[in-house]
Amino acid sequence: MADLANPFFARMVWAAEAAVAAWGYSLVVFNSDEKPENERKALARIRALSCDGALVVPVGLPAHYALRDPEGRGFPTVLFGRVVDDRHSDTVTIDNVAAASQVTNYLLDLGHTRIGSITGPLHLTTGRGRLDGMLQAMAQRGVAPEPGHVRSGEFREDVAYSVAREMLDRPDRPTALYVANGVMALGVMRALADLSIHCPNDISIASTDTISGIGGLRPRLTRTEHPIIEMTNEALRLLVDRIQRGKDKPPRNVVFQPALVLGESCAPLRRS
Repeated sequence: MADLANPFFARMVWAAEAAVAAWGYSLVVFNSDEKPENERKALARIRALSCDGALVVPVGLPAHYALRDPEGRGFPTVLFGRVVDDRHSDTVTIDNVAAASQVTNYLLDLGHTRIGSITGPLHLTTGRGRLDGMLQAMAQRGVAPEPGHVRSGEFREDVAYSVAREMLDRPDRPTALYVANGVMALGVMRALADLSIHCPNDISIASTDTISGIGGLRPRLTRTEHPIIEMTNEALRLLVDRIQRGKDKPPRNVVFQPALVLGESCAPLRRS
């Protein structure tokens, strides 16, 4: 896992444990904490433990995932959520561009053109894809973010909180903000409360991701939801198939589509 402090990945582990048990396997969990060095150590430990296969949320370079068993054969691996330039592994992902486009088009339909974003790390396909989806949607309407209105929150709640405070405590703050994952949305909503900025009267907020705690926010957050359970089950189905039936099959790539869920955190632009 990339970050077990993120409820998205904690729920994924919960789903994975039940799924592997149904196939007669046990689950060993490692947390890279978004650090490539931790990931390298975890992958080495997986090989040392003679595990049957690995489900990986990647944080490092493609070469890290070209795993081999002690006989030099390809080691069954499925990459989850993030894509790397890897020609050997199956992948299960969400359509990140579509997720951001759905949210951004909704904000544009409400009349917002001064839209900002708190993104994830842009070396990850989740961070880059969601920013690209937002920028593409805005460009199709002939608008673009203003300088300083796109900042990285590193997919961390505390970083997003700090970035949001800086961005929103300015006279030229955006009228709407797209937050690229649910954990960062929690930090953004905390920053709004500390700055006494009211959502959605003063600013509209929308995000991508499904995490526990989001449903309890008030106002309820407009967001794209990802089918975590279905994605996890599909990833493990591919992995078990790879373990049991074919290490030499061509890699398979499965892309799930997000769903836009409307809450009360967005409002039409108020013209001054």
